[in-house]
Amino acid sequence: MPINRNAYREIVSELQEQSIALVAVSKTKTVDDILALYAEGQRDFGENYVQELLDKQSRLPADIRWHSIGHLQSNKVKHIISFVYLIHGVDSFKLLKEIDRQAAKAGRVAAVLLQVHIAREETKFGLDAAELEEVMLAKGELNHVLVKGLMGMASNTEEAAEAKTEFRNLKSLFDRWFSGGGILSAGMSGDYKIAIAEGSNMVRIGSLLFGQRD
Repeated sequence: MPINRNAYREIVSELQEQSIALVAVSKTKTVDDILALYAEGQRDFGENYVQELLDKQSRLPADIRWHSIGHLQSNKVKHIISFVYLIHGVDSFKLLKEIDRQAAKAGRVAAVLLQVHIAREETKFGLDAAELEEVMLAKGELNHVLVKGLMGMASNTEEAAEAKTEFRNLKSLFDRWFSGGGILSAGMSGDYKIAIAEGSNMVRIGSLLFGQRD
């Protein structure tokens, strides 16, 4: 299925008016699909799986900003640390320490978001409020990571009120820890407008741009 150029242009226009960043979720999509969106001006792309990210990064333009948006295993960090632009799914201090260690070896500072569990599904990853506090208080001992904000995924539900409450809870945690500003990555194809209304300033959209996943 070709990319939906009209939808992309409409979404970009809508987001730019509100200073919202767009990460195009390109998992399972082809290099040609990504290049088509790249030709429209998109530079931020999100991938869930390290192997797929490595393959695409090696074949696509060097000015693409790659976002790791899925659950990242500690043993995979070393493969992407040299080029990844932003790691969204940091859900433990153990993972944060490994990112710090690998970033030090690569001679860089890695930008990350801490993932907060806001959904009712137990299958989704993330820190609870107490764990978030522990990580935020401990991160000062790490010199090669920059915690730029939070990321969250709402429940997979048709109930807008439920998603609204979950995003609002995420925003309250964000305001507590990032009162000076930062990135709040929340909202996907089905709920990004709700997330923006509750304070998100970065959305991760796939199917609206690329069509349903293969």
